[in-house]
Amino acid sequence: MVADDRLSQVFSALADPTRRDIVARLAAGDATVNELAEPYDVTVQAVSKHIRVLEDAGLVSRRRDAQRRPCHLEAEVFDLMTKWIERYRREAEDRFRRLDALLDQMDEQPVTGTPTEEAAS
Repeated sequence: MVADDRLSQVFSALADPTRRDIVARLAAGDATVNELAEPYDVTVQAVSKHIRVLEDAGLVSRRRDAQRRPCHLEAEVFDLMTKWIERYRREAEDRFRRLDALLDQMDEQPVTGTPTEEAAS
């Protein structure tokens, strides 16, 4: 149950396009809030709030590096998401395999004629 709650937090945090963009930028390397705020037409405080949401979800951490406080992407959280997605991907693939097998069986069965042809004879 706790994993599901964390998963909900992660997906909720990533529901916002600005936060997804911040995550994508942090995937390239650590950055400060000021550096992350540069391309956006919002205040540094607004970006800081986005970072806080990402931190609460466990996607981002901040550490002190001399005078800087760079944000760091916590990539292991993506393992949680990947496991959840992979589970449902496998289930969907299994359903498609069963459907393919059923369709193959139907193709192999002889066609006995349509009801209209049988009524005419």
